[in-house]
This record gives sequence, C-alpha cells and structure tokens, in this order.
Amino acid sequence: MAKKVKLKMSDRLLKKKARRVSFSSKKQCRFLENPELIADIDYKNADFLKGFLTERGKILPARISGTGTPYQRLLSREIKKSRMMALMPYTRSGY
Repeated sequence: MAKKVKLKMSDRLLKKKARRVSFSSKKQCRFLENPELIADIDYKNADFLKGFLTERGKILPARISGTGTPYQRLLSREIKKSRMMALMPYTRSGY
C-alpha cells in the first residue's frame, strides 16, 4: 500500500486563505430576513430597484449585494423590464 504524502501549501496560498477567511463575513439576503420586501420587487417601483444599481447603472452582482440567487434573478428581470418601460435609464448620463 502506498503511503499518502501531504503536500505543503506555499506561503502565498496560506496568506490568501487567511485573508479570505478573516475579512469576509457571510452576507445575508435581505429578502430572506424580511419577506415583506419581496412585494417591493416590481418594475414599477423604480426607486427601490435603483438601490441595486451601481453609479454607472449596472446591476449589482449577488456577491456584492448579498442577495440570494432566486431573488437576484427576479431583481435583474424586473430592472430590465423597468428599463424597457423607460422608468429607469440603461446608463447614467454625464460621466
């Protein structure tokens, strides 16, 4: 039977792993914590949807906003509908 050899991690990988573990905290989905907010996800509610856009007008990714996958899909769908109805701009003007 062959003897298993444990590989040594490089210092660079150890630092990267420590940085990832120590600084990042698990983001909580605001829609799971407060189910009443799900009703606010509507293309007509442009003020609420603007909170999920960057200053350039791009949709914030779920890893930044902390939104859960099903709600992120719903948000992006409603933002796109709102853009088509001309309630929200595709990009910010004047940059």
